[in-house]
Amino acid sequence: MRTYDGKSVFSGIAIGKIRVYKKDVQQVKRTKAGDPESELARFASAKEEAARQLKSLYDKALKEVGEANAAIFEVHQMMLEDLDYNESVENIVRGQEVNVEYAVAATGDNFSRMFSAMDDDYMRERAADVKDISERLLAILNGRKASTAETEEPVIIAADDLAPSETVQLDKDMVLSFVTVHGSANSHTAILARMMEIPALVGAGLPLDDSVDGKLGIVDGASGKIYVEPDEDTLNKMRERQREEAEKKELLQRLKGRENVTLDGQKVMLYANIGNIKDLAMVMQNDAEGIGLFRSEFLYLEKEDYPTEEEQFQIYKQAAETMAGKRVIIRTLDIGADKQCGYFNMEHEENPALGYRAIRICLTRPEVFKAQLRALFRASVFGNIAIMYPMITSIEEIKRIKEIVGEVKAELDAHKMPYGEPEQGIMIETPAAALISDILAREVDFFSIGTNDLTQYTLAVDRQNPRLDEFYDAHHPAVLRMISMVVENAHRAGIWAGICGELGADQTLTREFLAMGVDELSVSPGSILPIRKIVLETNVGEYKAGK
Repeated sequence: MRTYDGKSVFSGIAIGKIRVYKKDVQQVKRTKAGDPESELARFASAKEEAARQLKSLYDKALKEVGEANAAIFEVHQMMLEDLDYNESVENIVRGQEVNVEYAVAATGDNFSRMFSAMDDDYMRERAADVKDISERLLAILNGRKASTAETEEPVIIAADDLAPSETVQLDKDMVLSFVTVHGSANSHTAILARMMEIPALVGAGLPLDDSVDGKLGIVDGASGKIYVEPDEDTLNKMRERQREEAEKKELLQRLKGRENVTLDGQKVMLYANIGNIKDLAMVMQNDAEGIGLFRSEFLYLEKEDYPTEEEQFQIYKQAAETMAGKRVIIRTLDIGADKQCGYFNMEHEENPALGYRAIRICLTRPEVFKAQLRALFRASVFGNIAIMYPMITSIEEIKRIKEIVGEVKAELDAHKMPYGEPEQGIMIETPAAALISDILAREVDFFSIGTNDLTQYTLAVDRQNPRLDEFYDAHHPAVLRMISMVVENAHRAGIWAGICGELGADQTLTREFLAMGVDELSVSPGSILPIRKIVLETNVGEYKAGK
């Protein structure tokens, strides 16, 4: 038996044959082409076919992993039309009088190296995207299918890395798990894997050769290990764990409809995080009490121009109506840092995580902010909408928001447009906001703690940088103390406080959060019922006494 360690992307046990997947290496020869226009016509035709394939991938991902996670394929479609990319291909074909395959391969390599060398994390991630697009174009030009990890029996797929397009094309019925040698736990592929609920590891140091291919393997998503040719004892233990997990899954389904109350009567709200209205089905399926984080920025990221007030209104209205009186907390536009939107024409920043993002964009571009606020206030007539403002650091920002809200209401009144009075809260995701949360609590209706950024800023660790994964400790005492302090300050001011970051779904901390008095946990839809089980089985008083 051989054991290899990796980083867990999604937990669970997978037992089965390992299939080593290697991408076809596309050999590209540089040949003279006597008719550049004919070569460019082939390029145009290949782009059309690539766009069709990407649309098909988007539609498939939409059904399986939701709109927010399918958006990567829309990004790829837009990159096909990138002016710089296309001009590079055309210049190589015309200037060097060579075949278009060589021009595409050279452009892909050049752009990938360029993106990889950039300081900006978002731009570094584009290196893999441009390679993916170039490989797709080359496959089409050569009359071959793009590489896929197809299999005729359920297997554990082991690969160097998997592009988002390859991950989405996996037939879930035929894939028990996947393990990659490279890749980050925060990559698009990792996010897709979690949504698809496939046990997966990244950064695993196993060899991709005959010593692994075709051998029996076990992937333990909880410990981040893969066992190759396991011994009988290990195999039996893992099969028992697999059986226990299946029983737990069945038990969780019985928890639907139960109120989220501890054994000693403490109530907690369990809400869901979503990216768009197409994710509402998962919210209903997993019995969430409401929506604790509607990431409205995806309405902007999915478009090539600013969404209109009316477009936003219809989406917010549909969410409110669908949730039928349950609270729907919509976060205002939160772009910047790793979420870039081309038509905002924002300048490159050396340190975007500390730069022009979220509420800072809204307050300096009030026309964009007002359009969203008008849509939100109008939609609040149709249900229980609450508004949440991200990246707050000062009382002055809240006062400016209130001024703009007042102007928005005056505009709606002037046009005789009905609107509600939604709750208005803020995200606590900076140490500054946490430290003055006693002051901020007097000005808002609720707090929602964004633990991803709060951890990043508290520990000075870029959460998008895979090289710093070992230094990113969301359980750091400083982070937990800040959460506790924020909850205490909220309660003193008579408002509620929740958590909407990844830490909210960390089941090892659920009882600790209950002990802190956290009022709400907003998590991915699939985490609702497992968290509910812990809540129902917990006596908070006994837990505190035993600490």
